[in-house]
Amino acid sequence: MRPQLHDLLDTARVVARPLATRFRGIEEREALLFEGPNGWSEFSPFVEYDDAESATWLRAAIEFAFGDLPTPLRSSIPVNATVPSVHVDRVAGILKRFDGCRTAKVKVAERGQGLAEDVARVRAVRDILGPEARIRIDANGGWNIDEAEHAIHALAEYDLEYVEQPCTTVAELVEIRRRTKYMGVPIAADESVRKAADPLNVARAGAADILVLKAQPLGGIRRSLDIIAQAGLPVVVSSALDTSVGLSMGAWLASVIPELDYDCGLGTASLLSADVTDAPMQASGGSIDVRRVTPTPRLIDGYAASAARRDWWLERVSRCYELLTEGDTAPALG
Repeated sequence: MRPQLHDLLDTARVVARPLATRFRGIEEREALLFEGPNGWSEFSPFVEYDDAESATWLRAAIEFAFGDLPTPLRSSIPVNATVPSVHVDRVAGILKRFDGCRTAKVKVAERGQGLAEDVARVRAVRDILGPEARIRIDANGGWNIDEAEHAIHALAEYDLEYVEQPCTTVAELVEIRRRTKYMGVPIAADESVRKAADPLNVARAGAADILVLKAQPLGGIRRSLDIIAQAGLPVVVSSALDTSVGLSMGAWLASVIPELDYDCGLGTASLLSADVTDAPMQASGGSIDVRRVTPTPRLIDGYAASAARRDWWLERVSRCYELLTEGDTAPALG
């Protein structure tokens, strides 16, 4: 049974945490946290998302705090380092934040930057981590097909593990995958899965070799497991600049996937200048533990959002909760 709205609002806390490096065009990340019988959970769709999309994130948060969760199959999750679209001189410092990580995801195709800057950044990561490390790149749909083909060709010499969301649409992913198949570089889909009305369309269309999944935007752990079972593709569990509370949800999802062949993008607490707990979900020896996270009162008070932003989030939760009670807003799996 779904909890009542007051069950969420009674413990709700809204926080605003600074990022160590500008990421996704933002320098501060807001989130709403609340507590249920299972422990603390997080609701943190990006502020530009509408209520219909955000309601799916709320479904996931409610499940993690109040729902019946599957039992973990593993106690720790290997994670990747994440290198934002920074100048090459900053790469080494960012990699030092991710203790023991053998894999790095490098952001590319940043608006206002060129391919030469992407190549320099990826080259620096390869030089620092060495030949045995795994490097994946993430364009966040920033290229058209021709740009993606040219960029993948230029970056392939650095032995890419895969290319994440090189183009925006499923049709474009199908075409770029066809064009670059001879290079042996797999294509991974992220936004095409989590922002789609039908997340399985990527797999059906043959648009990707790998799916990048995030628990919140897909509606929770059990719904994500349904997608994995039906898609039949390997997956990478990732995060959306969550607090450590949200990262604990992602780690739980990763822990219940029967086959986890890739390091996960759940080490992003290292991109935050501040978190809500004294025991953040940061990489140690290249992994994070599967555990619940309880916010530290001193930190949740210290990074409390302004009254205006708190009210904005509480109203957002109320509207999204209303959508959940009106009908099933989660992505269709049929």
